[in-house]
Amino acid sequence: MAKKKVKYVCQECGAESSKWLGKCPVCGQWNTLVEEESSPADTKSSHALTTNFETPRRIAEVDMEELPRFMTGSGELDRVLGGGLIPGSIILIAGDPGVGKSSLTLAVCANVARGGRKVLYVTGEESSRQIRMRAERLNALADELYICAENNFERITHHVEKLEPELLIVDSIQTIYKSDIESAPGSVSQVRECSAGLMRLSKSLGVTTFIIGHVTKDGSLAGPRVLEHIVDTVLFFEGERNADFRVLRAIKNRFGATSEIGLFEMRDTGLEDVPDASKLFLPERADDIGSVIVPTVEGTRPLLVEVQALVAPTPFMPPRRTSDAVDIKRIQLLLAVLEKRLHLSIGACDVYVKTAGGIKIDEPATDLPIAIALASSFANRKLLPQCVIFGEVGLSGEVRAVSKARQRVEESIRMGFTNIILPKKNFVEVSKSSADKVNLLPVDNLRDALKIAMPRGD
Repeated sequence: MAKKKVKYVCQECGAESSKWLGKCPVCGQWNTLVEEESSPADTKSSHALTTNFETPRRIAEVDMEELPRFMTGSGELDRVLGGGLIPGSIILIAGDPGVGKSSLTLAVCANVARGGRKVLYVTGEESSRQIRMRAERLNALADELYICAENNFERITHHVEKLEPELLIVDSIQTIYKSDIESAPGSVSQVRECSAGLMRLSKSLGVTTFIIGHVTKDGSLAGPRVLEHIVDTVLFFEGERNADFRVLRAIKNRFGATSEIGLFEMRDTGLEDVPDASKLFLPERADDIGSVIVPTVEGTRPLLVEVQALVAPTPFMPPRRTSDAVDIKRIQLLLAVLEKRLHLSIGACDVYVKTAGGIKIDEPATDLPIAIALASSFANRKLLPQCVIFGEVGLSGEVRAVSKARQRVEESIRMGFTNIILPKKNFVEVSKSSADKVNLLPVDNLRDALKIAMPRGD
């Protein structure tokens, strides 16, 4: 009997070692190397060549026919995917527990099945009865929707080959295992081999596959990084479990842009599309100190988001810088510019920044509104009413132009705002079409912007 080789695999990054180490030499994590067994036969069989292969040909001879797509029934998901699902593609969707991954995929299954396409939902975490109960609540029952509670990869492959569905859901990849691999489900070896097997199955049969994945405590995808490289699209759900809305982002997409986002609202009947996002992030509000409206752009979609800042003196050193919606490094940079260029003694104060609804914003156009919100809270002065602000701030305090200024201004006008503070270089771009609809206030430095945004006497 051949002796099996023993290796130690890092459960964080997938690195392998011939002996146990307390610290992974690749990712630097402690106590993540786990002993696993492997045999040469298993390695050889997992990489065996198939008889179906493509011969090399000139790139000019490749067919340019547009990839066929079919809709998911969710306009927001179709937007993120680049226009719908492509047969044979494999999509990884991840997020915190309870964020709505299973609810969204089950609703997609029902929509596709109602269109006459056969769908198979494989669950490794719940029973078929539990899925049926959720489908009743979400009104997701359809004749062509099949449910299977299974963890074994070989049996899942058998069901797919026998049923021949057009859409396959695997919930979740961390619960699926191959019987010829000694390690437990969820280990690096199991996740890597099962995802690679699903990829080969999806490509060979032309089945569109959704893989649901878990995340770690720090919000990153659990399992080896090779999982993200295997799939065609990686989608991440964002949003607090107790909040009503969810944001779906594409961090990788071979068939579309990665800058698009999808917005959903969690209701009793599941996740519902939010086509008018600005209304979602602009609740009933009164003009207040430290509150600024920011026209941010996600992909092709402009969003108006309320940014709130609170600056408070503190006897403790160092002072706090807290924000879940904006990068802390960006806030620190803006605080340094305010103190150095405008001589605001803001460095010794606690600073808190948040957005209404908790949506994360990260683009240069948010520099100017965040800086003005910080200065407004520090000086305890109200801002110009019905005002929208955008622009990038340089280290010397200059206000620089940003992209897609026209879309930002048009969305602000649509939502009824009357004043817009914007970079002077963007003023020429938008003044011809919008000067008669709204009061455009161009600025070229942060000092002028503060004078306009915080008029004296108000």
